[in-house]
Amino acid sequence: MPADPSNRFQSVLSAYMENFLQEKHACGYAYREQTRILQRLDDFLVQEGLARYELPVSITRKWLAKKAHESAGTHQQRIVVTRQFSRFLLRVGYSAYVPDSTFGTRNPSTFVPRLLTDEELGRFFQAVDALQPTARSPQRHLVMPEIFRLLYSCGFRVGEVLKLRVRDVDLNQGIITVRQGKFRKDRLVPPSLPLVNRLQKYAAHFEKRPPDAIFFPGPNGGPVSLRTVYTVFRQLLLQCGIPHAGRGKGPRIHDARHLFAVRVLRRWYQDGEDLDAKLPLLATYLGHQDLSGTQRYLHLTAELFPEITARADAAFGDVIPRRVEP
Repeated sequence: MPADPSNRFQSVLSAYMENFLQEKHACGYAYREQTRILQRLDDFLVQEGLARYELPVSITRKWLAKKAHESAGTHQQRIVVTRQFSRFLLRVGYSAYVPDSTFGTRNPSTFVPRLLTDEELGRFFQAVDALQPTARSPQRHLVMPEIFRLLYSCGFRVGEVLKLRVRDVDLNQGIITVRQGKFRKDRLVPPSLPLVNRLQKYAAHFEKRPPDAIFFPGPNGGPVSLRTVYTVFRQLLLQCGIPHAGRGKGPRIHDARHLFAVRVLRRWYQDGEDLDAKLPLLATYLGHQDLSGTQRYLHLTAELFPEITARADAAFGDVIPRRVEP
């Protein structure tokens, strides 16, 4: 029997939506945005007057029609959630239309991150290290240099760095624990020894802190806000004379993660390493769910360093996507 429906769902399929979410949560998925999509589907089914335990093709396709101002990514997310729920209904014995896997297929992305050159990176960190404390941010000269070094030296996601607590940064063993990162995974990240030494000096500026304390605190003791990091980043780029092409074009803070991956692959190539064998290590270090998220860095590396192309092709062939020029 399905679970009793809660107030968040009102359609005839409400109880099955609740059971579907329970199954996802039991598998470890947060499923937050997907739940909101399911709530909108529920509202749509009420508007359409669905009265039977089914998800017919006509209603489903009407629901999945792309909205005028909807991004391709948002549209694709609606499709994925609907496909998953339709399969769930089929498993519990009800008729449901499952959209074909090609439904709403997005065009291959032509986005290429703006990676700082070695010279630009040197200027950037000179500026970071010269930051001065302010009345509103009295610890930024301590916090910001280490935040940006973790981003560029370890390929962390920004949110992962800002959420670190004292217990997560083991400076004796030289291991940083990322808890509940993307895909709700924990992972261990070993920074380089010089970076561990820097973090030890950074930690020495603070009195003994409890394990739950934020490792990079803002003025109120909580985490430094994303907005603050973004603002400092843009100010530093301007100070260094590094042009910014505008919102979404970069350089972006997330491009630091791309730059880390590309530099690692370039170093492995120059050292004669087997890229085929090494790629899973990079995927694990970056916290990717599978190799598909890491393989695109081979393409970026080949574009930026043409001498790698032949060797990457030999190892991976058609696995490496080719960017189509507009």
